[in-house]
Amino acid sequence: MTIDCSLTVVGSINADITATTSRLPAAGETVGGGRLSRSPGGKGANQAAAAARLGAKTRMIGAVGPDSDGQAMLEALRAAGVNTDDIAEATAETGTALIVVDAHGENQIAVCEGANASASLAGIEFGADEAVLTQLEIRLDLIVELAHRVPGFLTVNAAPARPLPSEVVDRADLIIVNEYEYFQLPQLQTAQLVAVTYGAKGSALLQRGEQIAFAEALEATPVSAVGAGDAYCAALTIGLTSGIETERALRAANAVGAAAVEVASAQPEFDMFETYLSALD
Repeated sequence: MTIDCSLTVVGSINADITATTSRLPAAGETVGGGRLSRSPGGKGANQAAAAARLGAKTRMIGAVGPDSDGQAMLEALRAAGVNTDDIAEATAETGTALIVVDAHGENQIAVCEGANASASLAGIEFGADEAVLTQLEIRLDLIVELAHRVPGFLTVNAAPARPLPSEVVDRADLIIVNEYEYFQLPQLQTAQLVAVTYGAKGSALLQRGEQIAFAEALEATPVSAVGAGDAYCAALTIGLTSGIETERALRAANAVGAAAVEVASAQPEFDMFETYLSALD
């Protein structure tokens, strides 16, 4: 089948500064021998880049600073095929994520929001046939505003985990979390549809707290999990809004996440979404 999906991502845009080490440091510990890299990131930008590379017509709403990092982040999104017309330039510096990744792909992340605090929906219009995907690396009042203004399908990736206003939980067509985040947010047991990821075990769809679909994970050799969850969010939103059956959409999203975890970049290249669907047959 041919995927025809228009997706707007409202969220964070960060410069990722990553140290790759043999293991993650404990509290107060220094681990030497690391390798340093700088790359495009931010949960919002990662999701937008993944969606565009998977074949969705994608635009990004957010903010970057007037610095060289901001220009680099915009260029990376454009290279992925994302429409950046609605990304504002703030006076604050571009958001930054400080990341440590170990030899097994596990990570620790500290985020400095910078320009992301200036993201705004002023002057933005949303179409009824347009899916919207957001995350919690931007101000919560923007998420609430989306809940009131988006007429079409609304996906909320509730990460990093923090309590959501009831109006957001009630409005969201889909909320995506990992197993830890689901445990941290018991309010999601009443949400109309929640996707929970379980890492190497797979992912499930829950309706009002009851599991309605499950798909096992695909085998992968992990390099970094930094962008895998974001790619999964983009893929599952594309799948469900394209009318794909729930378990099949889960399986395709798992496949996209598995492809992402094998790449060090938070914004890796992907095949078209149809390719992952075809591989399931």
